[in-house]
Amino acid sequence: MMKKLVFATNNAHKLDEIRAILGSKVEVLSLKDIRCDADIPETADTLEGNAALKAEYIYRHYGLDCFADDTGLEVEALNGAPGVYSARYAGGEGHDSEANMKKLLAELKGIANRNARFRTAICLIEGGEKHLFEGIVKGSIIEEKRGDSGFGYDPIFVPEGYTETFAEMGNEEKNKISHRARAVEQLCKYLNNQ
Repeated sequence: MMKKLVFATNNAHKLDEIRAILGSKVEVLSLKDIRCDADIPETADTLEGNAALKAEYIYRHYGLDCFADDTGLEVEALNGAPGVYSARYAGGEGHDSEANMKKLLAELKGIANRNARFRTAICLIEGGEKHLFEGIVKGSIIEEKRGDSGFGYDPIFVPEGYTETFAEMGNEEKNKISHRARAVEQLCKYLNNQ
């Protein structure tokens, strides 16, 4: 029987990405699939903390094995900002990727050090036990947007060893090397070893 896990997200991009990475090993259910329309607060001050809050909420309220992630872009010259605030960096309601990128590029104007990394933390709760996984991809922030696939900061992030931004390389290539792919790989290894 195929293992079922709830992925605690309402983000369709993330859901598609995770399903593509996990393939047919696991049936990934969305919050919509379990009829959860709660806006689960992300009030922790770490990526791991936010992932755990979301997974714990689903496990507590629905009793289902689940996992949640939180991802942040950490920029060296900005002491790791936007980090845990990546999705709401520019302030305001919701996740405004355009405004977030604009703010980041403005803050890096004239700064030579453009080193950054994307980091994903995943919290899995299975049978009441909590497990944490992490994926990191290093790279740099370019000065203007390039490419139109992906989401979030993808158009201004070039991973180490590449010349294209995440937004230029397309989902298939990105899913092989991304921070989320690396964290999910850890999750898969764990699930396969059970």
